[in-house]
Amino acid sequence: MASSIQGCSRAWTLFGAALLVVGIAHAGNAQQTRRARDLGIVPGVLPAGPANGITDVDGVLVGHVTIIEGDSVRTGITAIVPHGGNLFFDRVPAALHVGNGFGKLIGVTQLSELGELETPILLTCTLCVWKAADAMAGYLLDQPGMEEVRSINPVVGETNDGYILNAIRSRPVSASAVRQALGSAAAGPVQEGSVGAGTGTIAFGWKGGIGTSSRRTTMSSDSGWTVGVLVQSNFGGELQILGVPVGRLLGRTGTKPKRDAPGARGSIMIVVATDAPLSDRNLRRLASRAMLGLGKTGSVASNGSGDYVIAFSTHLDVRRTAATGPKRGAEVANDEMSTLFQATVEATEEAIYNSLFAATTVSSRRGTVEALPAGEVLRLMRLHRAVK
Repeated sequence: MASSIQGCSRAWTLFGAALLVVGIAHAGNAQQTRRARDLGIVPGVLPAGPANGITDVDGVLVGHVTIIEGDSVRTGITAIVPHGGNLFFDRVPAALHVGNGFGKLIGVTQLSELGELETPILLTCTLCVWKAADAMAGYLLDQPGMEEVRSINPVVGETNDGYILNAIRSRPVSASAVRQALGSAAAGPVQEGSVGAGTGTIAFGWKGGIGTSSRRTTMSSDSGWTVGVLVQSNFGGELQILGVPVGRLLGRTGTKPKRDAPGARGSIMIVVATDAPLSDRNLRRLASRAMLGLGKTGSVASNGSGDYVIAFSTHLDVRRTAATGPKRGAEVANDEMSTLFQATVEATEEAIYNSLFAATTVSSRRGTVEALPAGEVLRLMRLHRAVK
């Protein structure tokens, strides 16, 4: 079997051939061609950041590795890195919200207990989480200054891409792929759709994937904060876009399908980042609001869905070290949280739409999952006067 590792500007897909292509698609060289805003679909009223992505939160980095192997493997790794320093020694406050707990999310008991992240967040496929966690632990322990570390808490989330597009039992994620995703993480626009951990996912019966969005808030005349969201969409329901029942109108619904039909079940991982100085307590409140954005798209958090939200703050005043714990800087007051809640809802909704519109049709030996038909969606949106 031949193999190659390529930058995303040269990454390509060959279906049905016995060839492994690992495409490294990171934020710095992403070429985005189709997003919800390109069609006039703009949820909410708050302005987006420059890249309209999670990397609009200063310091946040994203890296992807896409794994395509022969005619049956379609999966990958996505890494979200809160800042470019050594996260183990310069930790960020973090929190978890569980919408529905049918999933294999590693490392969150310690995250919830201590209210902090000490590693990046990896997203991948269900049966690859343990390999990914082991590989990230090895990668981080190899970093300078980590020679005396005896405990580390890798955080790895997943969705199940094994129903149609990925031969998930082969557990195709390698340690080298994890290291490539972490090492290539970068700022700037984030590639979306059928890339990284979104390579083999399905949402609402169409091709799902990676999506991201951001919102900027104004807290007072002289201050404001950014909220960025990244999703790995792989769940069912009846797709709604700005209130228009697109799934029903296109004859595609995941509410009452056969057990293994596209969109019948699945999961979503949602990562929320902000530069607002928040404690883990208010980050937990922030994370819970992402479920409102998810619900706006038509999800009901079904029994077989793992719906998880991890939120973290990058603000220097709330960073923590292993020796001293949290710093005692000013935090956003409870009475000022509502705009940040709104930003989270809006960015989550748009990130999910972006994961669909940016995704491409993907085929494997077991079948083909079509991309969302943007032209038809736009026609319906105009018909219902949801867009101009």
